[in-house]
Amino acid sequence: MSAIQQAMATLIATFHKYSGKEGDKFTLSKGELKDLLTAEMGDILGKSSDKAALDKIFKDLDANADGSVDFQEYVTLIACVTMICNEFFTKGK
Repeated sequence: MSAIQQAMATLIATFHKYSGKEGDKFTLSKGELKDLLTAEMGDILGKSSDKAALDKIFKDLDANADGSVDFQEYVTLIACVTMICNEFFTKGK
């Protein structure tokens, strides 16, 4: 597999690692999202226990306001964080 294919497979596997813990196995609850962000992106986002910040992230991600984060909404988060990281690392070049 190419590097991009491996990255895609990792994104999919990571989503499903957390999405199956509560309720619908194809969406992330707020608790599942918190677990995913803390374990998988804590180095980037920080290990925040700020409930208001988590609530805002969840609300912003839940585009269809159904109370859960589906795969498309999750990929949107990953893409946005990736773009921010790219901007950070390429500033001044």
